[in-house]
Amino acid sequence: MPLFQDPAPFSRRRWAIFIFGTLNFIVSMFYRVSVAVISPSLVRDLNLDTSYLGNLSASFFYGFAICQLPLGLAIDRLGTRISVICLGCAAVTGGIIFALGPSYEYLLLGRFLLGVGLGGNLMIILVLLAVWFPPDRFASLGASVVAIGVLGNLFAATPLVLMNELIGWRACFLVFTLLDGAVITLFALIMRDHPPNHVRTSSKKTNLFGGLKKLFGMYGYWAISFGNFVRYGYFVALQGLWVTPFLIYGLRLNERAAADVLLFLGFGYMFGLPFFGYLSDKVLKSRKKVVIATFLLSVILTFSVCFWSQRVQSWVILSTFFGMGMFAAPGQISYAHIKELVPPDISAQAMTAMNLFNILGAALITQILGLFAGGKITELQSVQDFRFMWLVGASLLAVATTLYCFVPESPIFERQRKI
Repeated sequence: MPLFQDPAPFSRRRWAIFIFGTLNFIVSMFYRVSVAVISPSLVRDLNLDTSYLGNLSASFFYGFAICQLPLGLAIDRLGTRISVICLGCAAVTGGIIFALGPSYEYLLLGRFLLGVGLGGNLMIILVLLAVWFPPDRFASLGASVVAIGVLGNLFAATPLVLMNELIGWRACFLVFTLLDGAVITLFALIMRDHPPNHVRTSSKKTNLFGGLKKLFGMYGYWAISFGNFVRYGYFVALQGLWVTPFLIYGLRLNERAAADVLLFLGFGYMFGLPFFGYLSDKVLKSRKKVVIATFLLSVILTFSVCFWSQRVQSWVILSTFFGMGMFAAPGQISYAHIKELVPPDISAQAMTAMNLFNILGAALITQILGLFAGGKITELQSVQDFRFMWLVGASLLAVATTLYCFVPESPIFERQRKI
């Protein structure tokens, strides 16, 4: 008898859910980092300084964070379809406001609504994967969703630069808003909350505070959440805003060359997601070993940039940022880790509550780096002026690594070893 039962063998619908849920997530990934490559245009059009750019980028993540705690409860009570429709309306509204807004305040509101509307895109597909597929495929499939979703990051690099040059950033965002609306509609039509004859493990009596009380009493929840706060927060702060000024004003690259480096950062993340998911599920059969090893490698790479000069060779730049993206990817394994450490009836709440820290990390670390930078981005004229970015990142990653060492291993692999 197999250790893990398949809840929907030979199902075609679950693969359709996987496809449309992944497309939905691609949109979210695009909007997360889209401010970075258009930041020179925003500076020219709206005369924004570093604090305004940081706020504009962070507002998406604050909106994203606000919906995380009630999202798990909404999914349990209302189901995934209703949740997708409600969030989708907010996302489309935010996209239109951002594209057409005449001032900084309108763009700030648009980004905030986009964050609220896109805040459930990953969690909803992860919840669906958890009920449509067996547990020993969750980390690999979840990582694959995010890996494919990185296409959204890639669209927000060189392709967005080219579109911006051709039709302007406002028209670009109108196009992506229309695509978002189409994807949301198709996803809502194709999805089902669970397979036929599936018995839900969650209860209608599940309440937000009961689940949170269990979570807040676990060291593992806090250590894993802080790890993702740092790992994903710092990665998005770099990819979503700060890498581009570093490359343009620190290393003196042009906008297209900087966008190409962002592509390598995204490619590294994209490669690392399925690679480390497979390594965790099938090879090492461990969540903890993969997470800690890649944390350590992230610390080394991040600290190494402190010693760069403007004479650094292009292959060093590209390979370093590819590595940064690759070693940021195992943060997704943490979703499988926390899901396997908690009772099944609060797994959705556990993942969304942990995702809150991911998104708060992206918002807060983006703004913290802006405070360290001070003044206008154009006043940062050398590699040394950006050294604060790498020292802050390496220090936070080192602390997160230490805390994760005391998290227990996933119990599903402990049971496998006893059989």
